[in-house]
Amino acid sequence: MNARVTVLGSGTSHGVPMIGCTCAVCRSTDPRDRRTRPSIYVAVEGGPSILIDTSTDLRMQALTQGVTRVDAILFTHSHADHIMGMDEVRRFNAVKGGAIPAYADERTAGDLRRTFAYVFDPPKEKGGGIPQVSLTTITSRFNVDSIGIEPVPIFHGPRPILGFRLGSFAYLTDCNRLADEAWTILDGVDILILDALRHRAHPTHFNVAEALDVVSRIKPRQTYFTHICHDLPHAATNQSLPPGVELAYDGLAFDIKAAPKWT
Repeated sequence: MNARVTVLGSGTSHGVPMIGCTCAVCRSTDPRDRRTRPSIYVAVEGGPSILIDTSTDLRMQALTQGVTRVDAILFTHSHADHIMGMDEVRRFNAVKGGAIPAYADERTAGDLRRTFAYVFDPPKEKGGGIPQVSLTTITSRFNVDSIGIEPVPIFHGPRPILGFRLGSFAYLTDCNRLADEAWTILDGVDILILDALRHRAHPTHFNVAEALDVVSRIKPRQTYFTHICHDLPHAATNQSLPPGVELAYDGLAFDIKAAPKWT
């Protein structure tokens, strides 16, 4: 099945430009240096439209990139920059005409239920509007309508979180280590989006050199780095990267082959 991946946000938790920063990247006029919080959107031809993470900037990302429908949400983990757009799901409920299924690991599901208690344990009083989300805990590979999803175990510092493989494509944000079993899951990936925060080392994110080591082992045809901070100017950094490796940017879009549902 053909699918279109759109990078909604490619930035770190602060976004780029950062508030109060006057560095060259934060003052850049290159639109690829303007990075909202990390998220992607996968629209399957004749199938579901899948949002990965409800980033802090979800409303503007959806308006900018023309996202009008969400059939399912996958959560990588529960840090603020990946979940704080939850309230924007209300509009997608109206478009879909009902609740939207969401998928997360056990810890993330628990954090979502606490952080958004008004969603999962709604108050009795009426008014406002509440996102309708049907939350399922991920324990193994699963299906979203006609599409098979393979969770990829990775680490964000000491915390185990999830990446996702959808057919020929894998999305691994916010990580500094892959679990041993992840390498087999990623075998044969054609296009990879991978965390690469900056050149300097970081305790919970790959830096560029570490990310390149991962690329050399997985050997995808094309890799895009994401969760990028203001240390990396888009054009200059791309000139320093090897063939087949580039920085992602907000609005980047490409086609993949999605996997059919697991039987």
